[in-house]
Amino acid sequence: MLLFGPSGTGKSYRAQMVASENKISYIIDDGLLINENDVIAGTSAKKAPTKVETVKKAIFVNEEDRNEMRKAIRKYKPESILILGTSDGMIDKITDNLGIPRPQKRIYIQDVATETEMETAKRIRTTQGKHVIPVPTFEIKKDFSGYILDPLQIFKFKGKGNEPYIAEKSIIRPTFSYLGNFTISDTVFRQIVEYLAKRTEGIYKVVRTRVESTPEGPNIYMEVSIEYGYNIIETLREFKQKIKREIEILTTMNVREVTVVAKGIHMPE
Repeated sequence: MLLFGPSGTGKSYRAQMVASENKISYIIDDGLLINENDVIAGTSAKKAPTKVETVKKAIFVNEEDRNEMRKAIRKYKPESILILGTSDGMIDKITDNLGIPRPQKRIYIQDVATETEMETAKRIRTTQGKHVIPVPTFEIKKDFSGYILDPLQIFKFKGKGNEPYIAEKSIIRPTFSYLGNFTISDTVFRQIVEYLAKRTEGIYKVVRTRVESTPEGPNIYMEVSIEYGYNIIETLREFKQKIKREIEILTTMNVREVTVVAKGIHMPE
């Protein structure tokens, strides 16, 4: 089945609703294979560095992407799939590259969205550079280092006596967006890691902290003093894991690299 419409008119936003109404559990959208709310294969085309690469990923031109998706389809054996696309040619390339049948049913965005809603979606795409991926934020945030991810809750009643439609989407700003990066002050990262150091058993104090921002996420360098009696290697390893985990939870940004160096040992009096 095909959900067809021009770029930026709200296809991804409505994909889960359309799939649910047609009892379809699997969606192919911009390089991802989605089952219900889970990404089960693929890498989002929206994280590609250029628009050309985005198109290639979306239609599975690359052999590695194509083989991964074909393998997933063979594994899960979906009875039906909803494919999102902007043109008949795009859908034909997707189905041919993946070795699946051409769509038997086509739904146009005009059938599920009003003109006002489509104009609003286009305006947001143009002015804010935001796109929607039809999966919850936690499923994809690790694929989008350094870019904003806003969970978007959807709750709609489809008529009297029908069950409400509930879903969560993720709004992302693609890598190639001309509007620039979503950034967080380096001071915030320093405050987080220094706070974590105070609450980590075995670390006496922070000697020095340096944060370097990159498009893939921050690089964090720390020098610390260790309490006498603790295993230095294990203490630093656990602390590095804690830093990465907590920053990703608190800021939705990937941590590219964490380096923690023991510069001294604190001897109790």
